[in-house]
Amino acid sequence: MRISTVTMYEQGVSAMNRQQSDFTEIGQQIASGKRVVNPSDDPRAASRAVSVSQSLAVNAQQESSRTTARNALGQEESVLSSVSDAITSAQSLIVQAGNGTLSDADRQSLASDLEGKFETLVGLANTTDGNGTYLFSGYQDNAKAFSRTDTGAGVDTISYEGDQGIKRQKVDAERLMATSDTGTDVFMSFASGSEYIAEAADTNTGSVTFTGPEVRNADAAGYGDAYEISFADNGGTLEYTVTNTDGGTPPVTAEYTDGETIEFGGMALTLEGEPAGGDSLTVTPGGEMSNEQASLFKTIGDTINALRQPVETDADQAALDNTLSTASRKLDASLDNVLTTRASVGARMNELDALDDVGGNREIAYEQTRSDLVDLDYNSAISDYMLSKVGLQASQKSFADIQQMSLFQYL
Repeated sequence: MRISTVTMYEQGVSAMNRQQSDFTEIGQQIASGKRVVNPSDDPRAASRAVSVSQSLAVNAQQESSRTTARNALGQEESVLSSVSDAITSAQSLIVQAGNGTLSDADRQSLASDLEGKFETLVGLANTTDGNGTYLFSGYQDNAKAFSRTDTGAGVDTISYEGDQGIKRQKVDAERLMATSDTGTDVFMSFASGSEYIAEAADTNTGSVTFTGPEVRNADAAGYGDAYEISFADNGGTLEYTVTNTDGGTPPVTAEYTDGETIEFGGMALTLEGEPAGGDSLTVTPGGEMSNEQASLFKTIGDTINALRQPVETDADQAALDNTLSTASRKLDASLDNVLTTRASVGARMNELDALDDVGGNREIAYEQTRSDLVDLDYNSAISDYMLSKVGLQASQKSFADIQQMSLFQYL
C-alpha cells in the first residue's frame, strides 16, 4: 500500500495539533487551579458545582440577614437598657414622694425631676436607627412611634401612632426571626401574669386609702378576675360592696371599718381612712389592663400631675397616696415587662450567634464539596503536564523526521 506525501503531512499535523490541544488544556487547568475549566470538561461535576455555588450564595445571604437582624436587635437592646434605667430612677423618685414630711414645694421639685424622666422615656420611645427608621413604630417606621398632645393643664398626653406589625428577617432556611417589638408591647403593656394593681377612681371625694393587694390564695374562687370595691352611706352606716366585674363570684356587701383588711378572690386589701358615698376602687390583674391603663407615660404623667397639686385636706393626701401606690405597682409591672422584652431580645441575639456557627460549618462543607468537584489535583496535573509536553515534543520531532524521508535527499 502506498502512502502519499500529503497524507503523511496531514497525519503529522493532526498529531501535533492534538498534542498541542492536550498540552494547552492542562496548562489552563494549572493556571486557573480548576480541573473543570469549561462545563464540557466534566458536565456532571460542573452541574453539581453550580448547585453547590447556589447553596453557598443562599448561605451568604442568610449570613448577611443575620448581621442586619443582629444590628437591629442590638439597637433595641441598648434602648431597652436605657428605658430600664429611667424606670428605676422614676421609682426612686416616687418612693421619695411618699415621705409624709415633704412640703408642696418639695413635691414640686420631685415632679420636675420626674418630668425629666418622662421626657427621657418619650425620647427613647421615638428612637431611630442610622437610617432614620423608628424602632418601635411597627411597619410605620417612617413616622414617630409616639405623638404628644398638649392638654393645656398638666403633662402632655402621649399616644401611640404606629401599628402592631412586627418586622421579621429570614435568618436561616427555616427560621423567620422577629427583629423588632412594637411601642405598645414595650411601653403600654404589662407582662402576662403581672400582679394585681389597685387604683382609686378620679372622682373620689373621701379620704380612704389602700395598701396592697396581696395574694393570699391563688386557688380561691374568683382569683384572676377583676374587682370593683364601691362605698355607700346606708343611713349613716358606711358599707362597701366587692363586685366581681368578670362575673365569676357574687357581690359581697359588708360594713366598712377603718383599718380593716378585706379578703376577696384569694386576695387581701387593707383600707384606711373615711370613704365618701360613691367612692370606689378597682383591683385588676396587671396582664388584663388596657394599653391606656398600662401606659408607662400615663402612669408617670398622672404622678407628676398629682405631685403638683397642693395638699390641703385629708382627701387631697389620700388622693396623692393612692396615686403613688398605684404608680409604684404599675412601674414595677412596666419594668418587669421591659426586662422580659429585653430578655427576649437577648435570646434572639444568642440564637443568631448559634446560627452563625451552623452557617459557618455549612459554608465549610459546601466549599469542600465544590472543591472536590472542580478543583485541581496539582500533583496529578503537573505529571500530566510533563507527559503531554513530552508527547508534543515527540510529535514535533516525528514530523520533522518525516520531512527528511524523500528520495531527493539521496540524489
